[in-house]
Amino acid sequence: MTSQLNVDTIVDKAGSGGSNVKMANTSTYVSDGGAVAQNTVQGLIKAWWTYDQGTTTLEDSYNIASLTDNATGNHTGAFTNSMSATTYAVSGVTESNGIIQVYSDGAKVAASLRMQTGDGLGSSGVVDYDECSVIISGDLA
Repeated sequence: MTSQLNVDTIVDKAGSGGSNVKMANTSTYVSDGGAVAQNTVQGLIKAWWTYDQGTTTLEDSYNIASLTDNATGNHTGAFTNSMSATTYAVSGVTESNGIIQVYSDGAKVAASLRMQTGDGLGSSGVVDYDECSVIISGDLA
């Protein structure tokens, strides 16, 4: 038997605030206008970080166990919870119109991501930036 719960607000049992809601991987939401249902869990960012490459400071992050400074303009973010495969999507930005890319040696693995930044990339264009931000979308293991 299928059931449905219709409520306006969910609060904790004391009635004083919000509540924790646990969702399954199959949970969906209805898009604006109600035409399309989307998977809520698949649409979430799975990891992100903001990193100061000059001082090697991890400024803020989510699902990042550690960040390693490999060399100038080159760092690796290790995920706290690994991705299910290497087919996850990566996006990033640096200050001053710098370029960010997945490191060219195939260092995109399920447990970590190696990035390279610069002003044109290649051996002469690799640069450390004061702000380098990366987001990861995909499926967790």
